[in-house]
Amino acid sequence: MLFLQLRSTPKLFRQASMVRWFSEDAQSSIDNEIWKIQGSGYKASGKGGIKNLANFNNRSQFLICQRGVSMMATSIGNPFSGSQINPARGFSSDSGLPPHQEVGMPSLSPTMTEGNIARWLKKEGDKISPGEVLCEVETDKATVEMECMEEGYLAKIICGDGAKEIKVGEVIAITVEDEEDIAKFKDYKPTSSNTGAASAPESPAPSPPKKEVVEEPVRSPEPSTVKQSPPSPAGERIFASPLARKLAEENNVPISSIKGTGPDGSIVKADIEDYLASRGKESTAHKAKDAAGAPLDYSDLPHTQIRKVTASRLLFSKQTIPHYYLTVDTCVDKLMDLRNQLNALQEASGGKRISVNDLVIKAAALALRKVPQCNSSWTDNYIRQYHNVNINVAVQTDNGLFVPVIKDADKKGLSTISNEVKKLAQKARDNTLKPEDYEGGTFTVSNLGGPFGIKQFCAIINPPQSGILAVGSAEKRVIPGSGAQEFKFASFMSVTLSCDHRVIDGAIGADWLKAFKGYIENPESMLL
Repeated sequence: MLFLQLRSTPKLFRQASMVRWFSEDAQSSIDNEIWKIQGSGYKASGKGGIKNLANFNNRSQFLICQRGVSMMATSIGNPFSGSQINPARGFSSDSGLPPHQEVGMPSLSPTMTEGNIARWLKKEGDKISPGEVLCEVETDKATVEMECMEEGYLAKIICGDGAKEIKVGEVIAITVEDEEDIAKFKDYKPTSSNTGAASAPESPAPSPPKKEVVEEPVRSPEPSTVKQSPPSPAGERIFASPLARKLAEENNVPISSIKGTGPDGSIVKADIEDYLASRGKESTAHKAKDAAGAPLDYSDLPHTQIRKVTASRLLFSKQTIPHYYLTVDTCVDKLMDLRNQLNALQEASGGKRISVNDLVIKAAALALRKVPQCNSSWTDNYIRQYHNVNINVAVQTDNGLFVPVIKDADKKGLSTISNEVKKLAQKARDNTLKPEDYEGGTFTVSNLGGPFGIKQFCAIINPPQSGILAVGSAEKRVIPGSGAQEFKFASFMSVTLSCDHRVIDGAIGADWLKAFKGYIENPESMLL
């Protein structure tokens, strides 16, 4: 479902082009100035209109200008998917600019609020066609290819290779239809740094947004090679963009001493970045003094996108989800014997070896099918119980923690699960996971036993899921035998289930662990 909020007078809606655009499925409410569009594949008439609304990414905002009608389109929920984007069309104006498109940073995952440009695969002046990859975007979870939706030419790259922390909707490039228009955008700058809005509509445009005015106390600037203006007198207004002000606050930059290069001398993000680069904030080691006065050497490492998102989600989980933990020891002797038999068959047929983690994933999936209350999520109005059993598997890489998903794991064989885990783990290490590789999970398995030898630990729930299984290492123990003076050795593996108490009561969590333990200690039952 797409909601279009109209920012124009009702009489403009009567234009023939608009009537053709919103025909048949459209339901209009002129009084409330809200148009409610249901369905997909809407076509805009007239040169320069949006060609396919269905390709908008979820939670993204675009400003559409069509024959003088200015509208903000916001998709609600997740009706559309994919990494293709359809940018807003700009029009020629008093500045003499020809028709063009401002390509905005798309929202490529449900949790994405900003992204980085990994690299551009097209250069300025290159011809582009539908389906061709424009650039690689580093999202909060992976690096995703951004495809072009329309034929034309790449006239201007606003955010080059390595550009970081670009807000969703912020303009990153300009495309044109005619090759001779490329040169006209050589010195082009977008009118807004944080939206994908068309920069020059035909009709009189609304007045530009007021620049945010902030007052800063006078501070002595640190030595820098960046041009600096004399400190502003106390009480004088300093004009700076919100993004520049935020960046300055995060890095303790005295904004009053920065000379702005933006419109009317306002301070923009690039001015703050130049200041930081000049003093080598991110690359040089700093020295401080501890309580005893001794020098302390350290380096500041900038946060990566995946690190920031991981920190945010885990903090949210611990603050909002009432965790409790259940631990059980499982005998894995029969499981190891079955694994040896299966690997002998795999090697004979040229297949890949099956790991203990593959068997754990299968057992967890079957236990979820047996106790479906644990395959659920909490919402404010209801508990959503999933009919698909999709298991996320935690994978640690040099780039951070990833959780690719094995979909319908309860219906797949061990060989298929093993192949998918290895393939997805490699994609995670290569930072090439796509949204479909990690979205849609209903339960998570985290194994620190086999790779790291951790005996037992408690994992943090991956929201919006309500459970995660922490798998420890297997160790040999002495246990009583059948006789009074007899004993024997057996291998035991500790597992801990973290539960959301809003969804999973203690007895339900115990039932799930009982089912899981049954599959691990009698692994032949997983093959039935």
